[in-house]
Amino acid sequence: MKINTALILCAGFGKRLNPITLETPKPLIKLNNISMLEKCIKLIEKLGIKKILINTFYLKDQFTNFFKNKNFNLKIEIIEDGEKILDTGGGIHNMINNSDQNDFIVFNPDTIWSTNYHDEILKMEQLYFSKKIENILLLVKKNLSFDKNLKGDFNLNNNLITKTTDKEFIYIGCQIISKKLFLKKITKKFSILDIWNDLIDNKKLYGYESQKDFYHLTDLNIFRKLEDL
Repeated sequence: MKINTALILCAGFGKRLNPITLETPKPLIKLNNISMLEKCIKLIEKLGIKKILINTFYLKDQFTNFFKNKNFNLKIEIIEDGEKILDTGGGIHNMINNSDQNDFIVFNPDTIWSTNYHDEILKMEQLYFSKKIENILLLVKKNLSFDKNLKGDFNLNNNLITKTTDKEFIYIGCQIISKKLFLKKITKKFSILDIWNDLIDNKKLYGYESQKDFYHLTDLNIFRKLEDL
């Protein structure tokens, strides 16, 4: 089994990066002359995935122009959130409704992705299919985060995610998810946290631990520090 379609979440406002994001959507911000979005797409290409769905809302025309000027070796389709932003869960739900696939890999382009993640993501995919699970998240220990202000999201034990007090692991913006989890969703706007919390309650949310240093475009201060690297 293999994932054939990737989703990239590009609808957010990126307010913590104002004033840059007043004119440029966060995924199109450049570091070392390459946008966050392009870094993400290059990793997806390396993974051998042939199709990408991208959701847009804020400054959406800039994404259309971006793809007109690029020539990627895979099919890319823009799915607009619509008249109102749908949040993370709603955005994913809207994209998978436009696909005949059952399993998807989802990326947040806030992370500085590189092809160095290739092997870890393939191992996460193998775990997803071999265990026949419905959602697995790529996590990293807090000490590997460049942004030391980021708080932990979860704990991880034998690939099972829990939410206890110490929360040593950060979600780094890549997950594999099944369409099944969205079948009963009626509301259009909701956070992916709703699905994760339900799975945690039922001991069904899984994680895979990354060993890579984690760079995340959190805010203006971190952006300036990343520019200096």
